[in-house]
Amino acid sequence: MNVLIWLIVGGIVGWLASLAMRTDGQQGILLNVVVGIVGAFIGGWVISPMVGVVTINEGISIGSIAVSLVGAVILLAIVNLLRSGTMR
Repeated sequence: MNVLIWLIVGGIVGWLASLAMRTDGQQGILLNVVVGIVGAFIGGWVISPMVGVVTINEGISIGSIAVSLVGAVILLAIVNLLRSGTMR
């Protein structure tokens, strides 16, 4: 069941992050899911301990989705920086 939640929440978070970083036209559903899942991992590993919010694995809440979204935005910013040399 966790894998299904990761896919659904990852897709939503990846899509929102791609809208925030204006990369939505460059990536499809699969890349949105990957960005969301990797972003949630980054957010849960780095940001969650700093702010004391639970991760998606521990329960879905506004805080856990926000942490995942911030992680996905950070991931897209790093990818954009490496790809073009600028952070949109």
